[in-house]
Amino acid sequence: MGTEPLAIFLMGPTASGKTGLAMELCRQLPCDIISVDSALVYKGMNIGTAKPTAEELVATPHRLIDLIDPAEAYSAADFRRDALAAMTEVTQAGRIPLLVGGTMLYFKALLEGLSPLPAADPDVRTGIEREAAERGWEALHQELARIDPVSAARIHPNDPQRLSRALEVFRISGKTLTELTECKGDPLPYKVLQFAIAPAERAELHRRINERFRLMLEQGFEHEVRALYERGDLHAGLPSIRCVGYRQMWDYLSGVVGYDEMVERGMAATRQLAKRQLTWLRGWPELTWLDTDDKDVCRQLVERVRRAHNQTKQ
Repeated sequence: MGTEPLAIFLMGPTASGKTGLAMELCRQLPCDIISVDSALVYKGMNIGTAKPTAEELVATPHRLIDLIDPAEAYSAADFRRDALAAMTEVTQAGRIPLLVGGTMLYFKALLEGLSPLPAADPDVRTGIEREAAERGWEALHQELARIDPVSAARIHPNDPQRLSRALEVFRISGKTLTELTECKGDPLPYKVLQFAIAPAERAELHRRINERFRLMLEQGFEHEVRALYERGDLHAGLPSIRCVGYRQMWDYLSGVVGYDEMVERGMAATRQLAKRQLTWLRGWPELTWLDTDDKDVCRQLVERVRRAHNQTKQ
């Protein structure tokens, strides 16, 4: 196993039971949780992100949640910097970093490193926004598809921030986002055990997603988003408001859709997110799958981690 310290990745689609399993793991092993979730970084976004409750956070603290205001941006590079610092703190305390979440891009950035991308250029970005106003984002997405079909396949035409960034990178550097991101940075200096959890049947995952969305509504999700809506400084184009569930509730509060349609769209968007997460994971190397509904799953995971942990100390 070498001299590298041990770390655990616990990945999976939304509503698959990652958080519950992680907290149980912390009760049995010397692990500290580091969140790998692009939505949990936002303050004031608790219900719709299924953020652990205050009581759960007291019992099992999570790092890298409630980091920034919803008006701010947080990148994969920001995450990698913060995650590496958190992992170092955990390891120096003699404990095991347990990285838990469903933002696969963050896991990938942490595991493989990031290539240096050109800094933002306000003039180039303003030019892209001017073109979007004249031609529409769909036309710019078609342009991206011609120069960088891989990025265009990942970026939705209604995602102006990522679409603009992909075009900006090409116009500044002459190289596509795909070309640059294929050049890896520094790899993660840890021995990583990688696990993914999901129900064996897709229908069960969909049932869990729908049930959780309804529970969020009962817990006051509309009130939570209304507080964000009424601030006046947030808008639907921000990464925070584009989070699954928040965008659909925002459209409802804006009068774009009715309540029932909001509910259906919110559930559908969450199912689509889970599908994308599973697509990432199907091609993930060195991954051990866990069944959400296996009552023995925690014991199996504990045993594997203990074996690996003991080997690192030999």
